[in-house]
Amino acid sequence: MPAKSHTYRILVLCIRKSVESFSVPVPVLDSTFLADVLCSPQGMPRSSSHQEKKRSRSRRLRGPAKTSDYKAISEYLQQLGERLRSARVRRGLTQERLAKQCALSSRFLAKVELGGGNISVARLRELARALDVPMEALAAESLPASPAFEQSTTFLKNLPPAALDNAHKLLLERFSGASSALRRTRIALTGLRGAGKSTLGSLLAQRLQCPFIELDRQIERDTGLTLSIIFDLYGQAGYRRMERVALDRILERHRRFVLATGGGIVSDPGNYNRLLSTCFTVWLRAKPEDHMARVIKQGDRRPMAQSRQAMRDLRRILYSREALYRQADAVLDTSGQLLKHSVYSLLRLVS
Repeated sequence: MPAKSHTYRILVLCIRKSVESFSVPVPVLDSTFLADVLCSPQGMPRSSSHQEKKRSRSRRLRGPAKTSDYKAISEYLQQLGERLRSARVRRGLTQERLAKQCALSSRFLAKVELGGGNISVARLRELARALDVPMEALAAESLPASPAFEQSTTFLKNLPPAALDNAHKLLLERFSGASSALRRTRIALTGLRGAGKSTLGSLLAQRLQCPFIELDRQIERDTGLTLSIIFDLYGQAGYRRMERVALDRILERHRRFVLATGGGIVSDPGNYNRLLSTCFTVWLRAKPEDHMARVIKQGDRRPMAQSRQAMRDLRRILYSREALYRQADAVLDTSGQLLKHSVYSLLRLVS
């Protein structure tokens, strides 16, 4: 306590000298006031009403988000339970028999089927195997528990890779609603940054006498925000939603165009399927070294700071996305090619 009293005296002297310089009478300073000054982060006492308002506002900000998250999780667990129960009934199994096969209690299984059990991935896998259904058919979000869906999934999983690619294209062509003739008038270029999408795309549009559109620039125009701000505020998921909206608007407004897409559109199944089903897509392929050199030539010197790591990451991304890029209607290798030769080859591909 002597140390605290000493602090109080010093503080009183400092306040007195400060107030005397303005010729204002010094108010009575009690210990409660000084304690508030010493303990307040801003150096001034905070009223209890202010703190209560702050806590109330904090509760209002947190409350709806938590309620919304809980509601979404509850709805998902109910859907999961309904799909599980439907699959069990179709197989003619009782809860007791299925629970015994999977080393679960009947009570827990009944709880899961009612949407009240947060089952683990390992246990869900055992149930899927016992029911002879794909695990993704049970765990999928916002999908109906349809026998046709389960049968189609099982059939497609057993196809070899080449046949599966053909099946995917046939499904898109059959159910996309866009004819082959219409798709031919909408050219979409895919590939990583540095593949030549903007350069070749603008030149191709001039030859075809149609608009050239960059999807990322369209997103910035629609939102009034730069891509960096969009990612900071809304994250990857928010950007993908804006990407889908921008793509839909382009399809509504333009019958003919050449579109340069973002390199990561292939990683979003919904957006990529939309692109594949409505546009004639061309993957502009290049070697990792060419991608890197072109990005640096564009003025982005960041890869030079960690060149080894950047090149490893680039190779890894290309490898992980290659199968997705290959789903395009055509492929054009731009490595080691003169610009005029690449333009001519691209024109032949889309004509």
